[in-house]
Amino acid sequence: MARAPIAHTTAARSRVTYLTTPDHDELRAMVRELAEERIAPRAAEIDEKAEFPWDLKQLLAESDLMGTCFEERHGGTALDTIAQSILVEELARADATTSLLPIVQKLGALPILLAGSDEQKERYLRPMASGQVIGAYGLTEPGAGSDSRGTRTRARRDGDGWILDGGKRFITNAGVAGTYIVTAVTDREEESGKISAFIVEADTPGTPGFETARLEHKMGIRGSPTAELTFDGVVVPDANRIGEVGEGWRIAMRTFERSRPGIAAQAVGIAQGAIDAAVAYAADRTQFGERLVDFQGIGWMLADMASQTEAARQLTYAAAARVDAQARDLPYWTSSAKLVAGDTAMRVTTDAVQVLGGYGYITEYPVERMMRDAKITQLYEGTQQIQRLVVARQLLQRAGVGARPKGQE
Repeated sequence: MARAPIAHTTAARSRVTYLTTPDHDELRAMVRELAEERIAPRAAEIDEKAEFPWDLKQLLAESDLMGTCFEERHGGTALDTIAQSILVEELARADATTSLLPIVQKLGALPILLAGSDEQKERYLRPMASGQVIGAYGLTEPGAGSDSRGTRTRARRDGDGWILDGGKRFITNAGVAGTYIVTAVTDREEESGKISAFIVEADTPGTPGFETARLEHKMGIRGSPTAELTFDGVVVPDANRIGEVGEGWRIAMRTFERSRPGIAAQAVGIAQGAIDAAVAYAADRTQFGERLVDFQGIGWMLADMASQTEAARQLTYAAAARVDAQARDLPYWTSSAKLVAGDTAMRVTTDAVQVLGGYGYITEYPVERMMRDAKITQLYEGTQQIQRLVVARQLLQRAGVGARPKGQE
């Protein structure tokens, strides 16, 4: 695929706009055609067998769609964040699992993009941009996700490097990724511990003690592996530390502020796929001598589904535009987008099943899979409750009201 001229430029930061351009429309048409012809026919099988779609990963790589968030100097296509959202949206419309490929590729690269050294960027981003290497991000643990104080994975100094011990849970792409970003506590003296970020290479012969265990069996996105990572005396050179010691949590928050529009776009795509399926069914199905779509109750349901999805889409694009504009209130926009889009996807897919009635509950039609897939958009990269907390804190900042002193929350 030739690179679309939708690059993020310095001049674009001077204003914030989320109106799509002809280049965006061209990208959408191209990805939709690819998704309908090559991805949608595989969606049911991917879900049923719960197997990672290596063939579709290769398809996206060959189409230059795995490196859209990377700069050209690292082998990427440098599409703006709205374009990246459109890509994810159109893939998710056909298959949520496949849409995770560019989402998690970006998630696994963002810490390096934001805080990595030039040497780290040159070494790790180029193979990720081409799709040769898959990325993953290891933050969540059995007792820690949103709460950094629960982090138990430790990294202790050992000469010129670090030794990692501990484990991570619910890690997307675990077992198929070659490059992992892993967070660990590097200061035992503080009550909460200072967290640092490291690059761990899965396929390096000198990385014993790093294993993928406990592959999860999930409700949805079943073709995307989610598993536990274990670290038993894993040696990591200091050259693989991202940023300064103790900056890991700040890097994580900056990462999620920029990755959440991808989850919002995934939610919008799932919802749109469910709407399309429901409209097609309602236009074809007859009851009492009338098309189902002509019954006012069904028509109003479809209208609500479409309007809510369009609202979520526009909020997602608005948030995406602010990522490229480096907006100061970025957390407000990206958390709002994920919150609204995730709840919309769950509501719309549930209504789509209702429109199809009994047929919506069986695997012959895709809406039951879409409803199962939609649920995860309310959970990962911060639950909806966490998004509400972020937005509420942003509202306090806008009002000039600070957070309560520690111990008075």
